[in-house]
Amino acid sequence: MKVLLQRVRRAEVRVEGERVGSIGTGLLVMVGVEQGDGAADADYLADKTAGLRIFPDDAGVMNRSLVEAGGEVLVVSQFTLAASTRRGRRPSYSRAAPPAVAEPLYERYAERLRSNGVDVASGVFRAMMEVELVNDGPVTILLEPPPGGPAS
Repeated sequence: MKVLLQRVRRAEVRVEGERVGSIGTGLLVMVGVEQGDGAADADYLADKTAGLRIFPDDAGVMNRSLVEAGGEVLVVSQFTLAASTRRGRRPSYSRAAPPAVAEPLYERYAERLRSNGVDVASGVFRAMMEVELVNDGPVTILLEPPPGGPAS
């Protein structure tokens, strides 16, 4: 599982021109689920997202978590995070989990964020979406579970 965090001043996602989710200050999170990912990965990454100290304190130092900063999250499914570009010029998505596996883990990630006290908006799983954001910093971080899984 890969989670790409972008600290934003605001973000929104539209499907067929209609806004389906929007946030103010917080994180735009792209979630890519790969084959072999499980519930422990989703929980680990959601907890890491909520607690990662990437928001400025009063001195302007990145020393506050999303929860401490009172930020929101916009979660968007992004199977292309599983792309392999090692061979040729066309990315392979064979490592991406099938939708029947990916969607429940995507939903679990969002629900775990909510259980951490975070306001969560989301896109529409498997939809073609337009994502608009104002990046803050910019601060962009890729999170993955530790090798061997979250229990390591």
